[in-house]
Amino acid sequence: MADAPGDGEIRGAGAVPWRPSGRHREVALVHRPRYDDWSFPKGKRSPGEHLLLTAVREVAEETGLRVVLGRPLSAARYERDGGAKRVDYWAGRPAPDGQAPFRANDEVDGLEWLPVPEALGRLSYAHDIAMLEELAAGPGDTVPLIFLRHASAGGKGSWPGDDLDRPLDARGAAESERLAELLSCYGSLSVISSAAERCVATVRPYAALAGRQVRIEPAFTVGLAGQTPGSASADMARAEAAAIATAGLPVVVCAHGENLPALLAAASAALGAPPPEGSSLPKAGFWVLHAADGILAAAERHCPAEP
Repeated sequence: MADAPGDGEIRGAGAVPWRPSGRHREVALVHRPRYDDWSFPKGKRSPGEHLLLTAVREVAEETGLRVVLGRPLSAARYERDGGAKRVDYWAGRPAPDGQAPFRANDEVDGLEWLPVPEALGRLSYAHDIAMLEELAAGPGDTVPLIFLRHASAGGKGSWPGDDLDRPLDARGAAESERLAELLSCYGSLSVISSAAERCVATVRPYAALAGRQVRIEPAFTVGLAGQTPGSASADMARAEAAAIATAGLPVVVCAHGENLPALLAAASAALGAPPPEGSSLPKAGFWVLHAADGILAAAERHCPAEP
């Protein structure tokens, strides 16, 4: 998980686009005529834009590539035009059918795919070189396993019916729509949800966007009979989370604030790691565990309302 931004920093995001080339990897570099430099595609965050969306948008604008974000890489911090700037990066694999022709413009007039050794010699900045070395030292493809807390659904005490039927409120409905965009940055995910309506409704917009069905998992449902800490059902929930983690398939799991820490811990343990620090989530927040060959390669935490 990336560290917190500093006060007054200008925020930006980008990615290191990569693709297999035989047994090796190639990465995409862009040339900017204003600076006469070679670097990775990146750009400034638009007002109110989440950094995940910034990264995907900037890569598309500068290269014509629509990338699926993989594991996060180290952020770059530097001074530019008299101010402090921070740019967050991810590994970015071109999506299937996600490549449009490159078109030179005033900001970027060149794009080259290079093997990693050649790219290291072409890059203009030390922080880009260090980031490419970080990419090359770790796994290429990673599988995202996303644990999502349901969006805002008002107070339990104010809902007159069965709590499993409690719907999202206006804020939660807006959060679910934004989550559909954010989850799409990680590609096409299987969708698993608690049976509670507030959980199903949280992932429904993403499932519709991705053309996926929502699979209901009773073991992840707080409020069903027998779902208490230490119960057989709770043990089943942890076992199911571990099985999902080791299946090697991209997935988003939507559950509750009460049981997500246990599910996250079970999935992390199955991937040979402790749960990430500060694992509790606000409503509509989510953790992304990036797995490779059954091992946890990276973790990141996001909320729709914050970059």
